[in-house]
Amino acid sequence: MSREITKIAVVGEGAVGTALADLARGAGIDVVMGTATTVPDLDGCQLVIEATPERADDKRRVIVDLVAAAPQDATIVTTTSVLGVTALALDTCATSRLVGLHLSLPVDERPLVEVVRTVLASEAAVGDAVSFAQATGRTVVEVDDRPGFITARLLYGYLNHAIGMVQNGYASKEDVDAAMRFGCGYPVGPIAMADAIGLDVLRDALAALYAVTGERVHAPAPILKQLVAAGRTGTKSGGGFYSYDDAGAVVADEAGAAATGADARSVSSVGVIGSGTMATGIIEVFAKSGFDVTFVARGDEKVARVTAALTKSLDKQVDKGRLSVEDRDAVLARVGGVTSVDGLDQVDLVVEAVVEDLDVKLQLFRDLDRICKPGAVLATTTSSLPVIEMAAVTSRPADVVGLHFFNPAPIMKLVEIVKTTETAPDVVATAWDICARTKKVGVECGDRGGFIVNALLFPYLNDAVRLLDAHYASKEQIDEAMKAAAGFPMGPFTLLDVVGNDVSLAIQEVLLDEFNDPGFEPADSLRAVVEAGFLGRKTGRGFYDYAR
Repeated sequence: MSREITKIAVVGEGAVGTALADLARGAGIDVVMGTATTVPDLDGCQLVIEATPERADDKRRVIVDLVAAAPQDATIVTTTSVLGVTALALDTCATSRLVGLHLSLPVDERPLVEVVRTVLASEAAVGDAVSFAQATGRTVVEVDDRPGFITARLLYGYLNHAIGMVQNGYASKEDVDAAMRFGCGYPVGPIAMADAIGLDVLRDALAALYAVTGERVHAPAPILKQLVAAGRTGTKSGGGFYSYDDAGAVVADEAGAAATGADARSVSSVGVIGSGTMATGIIEVFAKSGFDVTFVARGDEKVARVTAALTKSLDKQVDKGRLSVEDRDAVLARVGGVTSVDGLDQVDLVVEAVVEDLDVKLQLFRDLDRICKPGAVLATTTSSLPVIEMAAVTSRPADVVGLHFFNPAPIMKLVEIVKTTETAPDVVATAWDICARTKKVGVECGDRGGFIVNALLFPYLNDAVRLLDAHYASKEQIDEAMKAAAGFPMGPFTLLDVVGNDVSLAIQEVLLDEFNDPGFEPADSLRAVVEAGFLGRKTGRGFYDYAR
């Protein structure tokens, strides 16, 4: 049975040590503090916590000192996020007494604590760590001793990947953060999250993790070293990727990526090609925003089906008091359907939302090049295919841009604006203007596989499946850990089932082909569930069973 923890020692005065001490005091636990070079009086301490930076030699030295000074019945705790707890226990003669305790930061927003048990640790020691974590109000997940545990391995790789995007100039920090907030519903973007954790903490943890895994996603982005050397360690120092005021709020004069230096083209009429859910949603977005919309569907039956779906959606909004009858009728009056792209010869903007097949899209863009008037903007809603290839089959590649809406388009706020090497500045400006007029959050990025959201989201999801394949933790544990550690609305396996495992596999294969990174190889279990037909919620079974 676990004992009640009434007195602890914390050795280390960085972000983790300070947070643990504050949590303990808030729970009525007595705390004595020490530094990496000064061990305090440990008399009466039941739990002695090492909270020094993520450097193996330093941690070993401190733990040796703590083992020598602590009461014989005291549990020794290391706060490492990536180093092997078993190795630390063996190197310091703390075999049965040492337990890992990985705290998610910042503690006022992230309630997770991973308690790391080794094969050497006594049940009493593990019980002490769990008892302490629960007393401080933490969500506890017990894990075995593997590099990175659950959250560091998944979360820090995702953050590092996002930082690399910013460092390489692919997208601005503001756009990367906005993309993940509005595209995935995350409470905070990855760049802001890195600042909150502490760039020094993140740099050290990634370096230690990379030394074990050798995976590119864990190699610390060079800009982390540069910012830390400049004293910009994140929110706690008043500056990291962002600058912060005394209250911890982002300084208001941060510049975004929307300025293009060009005037937008005039757009009053829009053509939408497609008859599926995405196309119908895009039609609604434009028509409700005051644009005249002509949509193209294959055959009169599909035209009628799109009109019926649009009417049904608007009627629901009338029933809920979100739209007046007059406004509904006005929206419908702005929409007309045709069965041939020839009917788009006078529109100012065309948005294609057909099947995600490059050959189909290429032929469509050849037809649009022939049909559309000079100066019309030609946009694709592709989520993963190269926009430049569609532009290249036209005689006007400067007029082609990606407008990646998220499904369902009337509800999801994000639109990824994808510019190719040939996209004209005024076309990019037009895309930003369209986002503003439709009340969408635009983010700008280059023409690269996955753009922002998919390129960050799906490797993280794939890594979660790889963690499951390694038998490190159950899907339930991984889902619970990531929700508590990062504030994500869904864990990775729940999200995979919502997106569709077949869709996820296809996107991961696109990313592997684009980046040639062995770390992007689709996980075995992701391939297996797709081959078995377990595609997620839409089939009643995926990683979870929804038929029960």
